[in-house]
Amino acid sequence: MSQHAGPRDGSLVARVLAHGFARLRFPEPLETEFRADHLGAVRRWVRLAIVVAAGTTAGFAIIDHWAIRASNAVPDLVRFGLQMPILVAAVLATFDRFYARWYQKTVQVGSVLFGLGTVLMASYAPPEHAAMVAGRVLLFTFFVYFMLGLRMGQALRCNMVVLLALLAAGLLGMMPSDVATYMGFALVCANVIGSAGAYALEHASRTSFLERRLLVEIATLDGLTRLLNRQTFETRVHEAWRCALLEQQPITVIMVDVDHFKLYNDHYGHQAGDECLRRVATTVRAAVGAGSGDFVARYGGEEIIAVLIGRSAADASAIAQRIVEHVAALDIAHALADCRRVSVSVGAATETPPIASSFDALVRLADDALYAAKREGRNRSVVVESRPAVAA
Repeated sequence: MSQHAGPRDGSLVARVLAHGFARLRFPEPLETEFRADHLGAVRRWVRLAIVVAAGTTAGFAIIDHWAIRASNAVPDLVRFGLQMPILVAAVLATFDRFYARWYQKTVQVGSVLFGLGTVLMASYAPPEHAAMVAGRVLLFTFFVYFMLGLRMGQALRCNMVVLLALLAAGLLGMMPSDVATYMGFALVCANVIGSAGAYALEHASRTSFLERRLLVEIATLDGLTRLLNRQTFETRVHEAWRCALLEQQPITVIMVDVDHFKLYNDHYGHQAGDECLRRVATTVRAAVGAGSGDFVARYGGEEIIAVLIGRSAADASAIAQRIVEHVAALDIAHALADCRRVSVSVGAATETPPIASSFDALVRLADDALYAAKREGRNRSVVVESRPAVAA
């Protein structure tokens, strides 16, 4: 699927799509994100599936008494003392309070116990009806693969435990050996078919997840630098500004400009200029860090803008200086620059509560600081702090 990569090789999503994921596992953080997305997507129908399972369990209870007429109480004890409570617990695990944390744990443990209960009921069935009862394990197998929202590996583990239990029941003489052998082979076939189908479905689900993520990246990220694009930045920044106002948190705007970038492009060529800008953008993003609510965007040309929420003026000053130092440490040659390497000028402005100005005013203040850094010789940072005047 190499068509997904193209010019966006810097995207982890594009790389995974291009190289494949035969083992049904993504590198982090994509794997964690996929699992959360998958869990949310299957929630709509797993509760209904469990209710259907409860109905079929009750239906088999009625049919057993009509068709088999067994006098042994163990099957009913297993059915109503083990299997039905498992289904009730699974339904409860689908509610908001428990779903994210407990659903998958509950259905994995519950599925194994439910399947073991079915094997136990088959071992207590009259010999002439043992195959009839054991046949329900086939229904159980496909239900676990396709109806509970489990990933393929999770479903396979649950079914392997039940398969081993069925084989053990035959070896221990708990059911006729010919029945155990026949059902064991049938269950192996069911697992081959079920796991193949579950693999195909999960692979398709993972592919769809990656394609959706790639579309989001294309819509929100700058194709060259992998920073937020200008449109996405404008959308997010106003929400961030409102949050800072409501929570009375300091907000900082940092403007970064690559010094003499036009001269660099003219001298080294546009491909070298693109690579230079990519490296600078990656360095700026790393220097800013991953604070909650912070984001970095390409503002235009060789300009990068960062917005920090909840950082003090001292933090902003340290980050601005770190950006200058880390870009200088890249040691990218620039024959036409005074320092003979690529450098950046940084201007930062911090507004501390109570916040009175507008975001546009804060950007202008940061822009003024940026031009002050350029006037002072470039390859440096200038930081200002805006404090609203307090009425006497």
